[in-house]
Amino acid sequence: MGAQLIDGKVVAKNVRQRLVPRIEALKARGVTPGLAAVLVGGDPASETYVRSKARACDKLGLYSEVIRKSADLAQQQLLDIVRELNDDDRIHGILVQSPLPSQIDEPTVTLAIRPEKDVDGFHPHNVGMLLIGRPQLIPCTPHGIIRLLEYYEIDPSGREVVVVGRSNIVGKPVAALLMQKTHMANATVTVVHSRSRDLPQIVRRAEIVIAAIGRPRTITSDMIREGAVIIDVGVNRVEDPSAEKGYRLVGDVDFEACREKASFISPVPGGVGPMTIAMLMENTVTAAESITAMPK
Repeated sequence: MGAQLIDGKVVAKNVRQRLVPRIEALKARGVTPGLAAVLVGGDPASETYVRSKARACDKLGLYSEVIRKSADLAQQQLLDIVRELNDDDRIHGILVQSPLPSQIDEPTVTLAIRPEKDVDGFHPHNVGMLLIGRPQLIPCTPHGIIRLLEYYEIDPSGREVVVVGRSNIVGKPVAALLMQKTHMANATVTVVHSRSRDLPQIVRRAEIVIAAIGRPRTITSDMIREGAVIIDVGVNRVEDPSAEKGYRLVGDVDFEACREKASFISPVPGGVGPMTIAMLMENTVTAAESITAMPK
């Protein structure tokens, strides 16, 4: 019969609905949560993401601002923009869209964002708070993965989870979340990557597989145990002459083959992607609540 689909659009809608009363409560106090996105250069994928984020803000009644700059922007100019946003009371969340041009050092820019406005959850302060089990602003994609599991009542407690990929954006933080001593965690987590020996054998042990390696169809059906849960984070363009744009999006998992062995599987697109934007909205609201509660 095949695996049950994990529908990110449905879960993202649920997240947004639960934000409505929180937003209304803030507005009753005269506060409209505000998100600023800074886009440097004209990367098409980044443009698409930023537009999606702006639309999501509009639907929820959040204030949003998109700052577009040319690819030759100097690093100090970007830091000056971040500093202005740090001091802007209308803005509660700041994100600087990746990738950045080669002349700009991303870690330096991340450090310049006030931790309480770091809605991407990448600032070392927020990473450290996550690691010690006191998360404040959690990276959006890992947080979205946890919410997907929670919505479908897939409790990772005691289960063996294999995370394929060790990026600072997905692999490391989702592993950290899953190993915490808390609700929707307590998992036994293994992180595999390009230098792992016998990756298929390790993945085959997993009751839950989180694929975030950035290579199309890397996870094949022979690597999946019967009844495993598969969360596919990858978004890869592959050529497809039959498609209108000449390409289509696929994940890091061989979806059609793996769904025959899995119990649950997230599709690409429509799985993790919608959750990333939904959790960004939640982080913006959370940031607004925290910042406006601070003594002046």
